[in-house]
Amino acid sequence: MSFYRQHVFFCSQTRPPGHPKGSCAERGAADIGKRLWEKVDEAQLEGVRVSSAGCLGRCDAGPVIVIYPEGVWYGVKTVEDVDTVVSKHLVEGGRAEDLLLP
Repeated sequence: MSFYRQHVFFCSQTRPPGHPKGSCAERGAADIGKRLWEKVDEAQLEGVRVSSAGCLGRCDAGPVIVIYPEGVWYGVKTVEDVDTVVSKHLVEGGRAEDLLLP
């Protein structure tokens, strides 16, 4: 049995300006992470852990969130996107279809 029911990672990779892969940090990852922690706490989701991560390898779509054990990836550009992911995926158990990454 897993320690957490779900584990949510968000990319917070920082790279130098002009790096060819870009940087999730430059694209608002700090605000994404802050909102993610707030919304999960606000929803009182037992067994859900939020963690920042270095590069998750989906630089083309960043900032990104991945939720395990499902292995579902989301591209999140705004804090409102975070609200949608928390509501649809973590609270309701469905998917935030418009934000899914292939």
